[in-house]
Amino acid sequence: MRTLLICLLLTLAFHAQVSGRNILPLSAHHNELAIVIDDLGNDMKGTEEILQLPVILTLAIMPFLPTTKVDAEKAHRLGHEVIVHLPMEPMKGKASWLGPGAITTSLSNAEIRNRVEAAIEDVPHAVGVNHHMGSKATADERVMKIVLLVCKERGLFYLDSKTTGKSVIPKIAKEENVPYLENEMFFDDVYTLQHIGKQAKRLSKELDHDNSTIAIGHVGVTGLKMATMLKEFIPLYQQKAAIVPLSDLIPEYHFIDESMP
Repeated sequence: MRTLLICLLLTLAFHAQVSGRNILPLSAHHNELAIVIDDLGNDMKGTEEILQLPVILTLAIMPFLPTTKVDAEKAHRLGHEVIVHLPMEPMKGKASWLGPGAITTSLSNAEIRNRVEAAIEDVPHAVGVNHHMGSKATADERVMKIVLLVCKERGLFYLDSKTTGKSVIPKIAKEENVPYLENEMFFDDVYTLQHIGKQAKRLSKELDHDNSTIAIGHVGVTGLKMATMLKEFIPLYQQKAAIVPLSDLIPEYHFIDESMP
């Protein structure tokens, strides 16, 4: 028993060292919360305020934009987790909202692969991918199979932001054994401070009974409102759950090496 306990503690210490975070070997909470902030990379409002929040966030950074690399490097330096916020075709909306290097359903297989690989390479320290917009592309099996296979090859997980009820991501991710997670709520799908506050309170209630929760907010139009709201609610959330990087919520079975006998 003593030997088993020592091995367990050594394993936990190893994972803490690898993650680069100063964490306790055993969490004081049974519940976990991952907060994802989208749309960094273009010097959007609220970026600095979000970066300076005193908890580990997962920051989704768009590729090929003026502050892509600056935001990614600073986020990593401050201990946040970085993922690629991949622009993908929506059912509705202006093409200009997507930004450069967008994944659209009209692209060839080779071009989709090239664009996904280039986007990943453009965002330093990225450990995963989610999508910007994407309600049309994430419902397309051909497109998403290519995207998810690139993620698998690069050792990245995928967060389905759930911008459509017709997403094929869960189906393909399971077929191809790609680690994936699903967003559970947006803080700021409506831009008003009243709505953001309502969502923040809703999240607090969900933490009372959910053992793992994912919520997404944004910099930009709602960036300063998001930063203000999180600064107020983070102490409350910390009473109910450990605030963790998104990758901590990936089920352990995704890390099993299928090549092992």
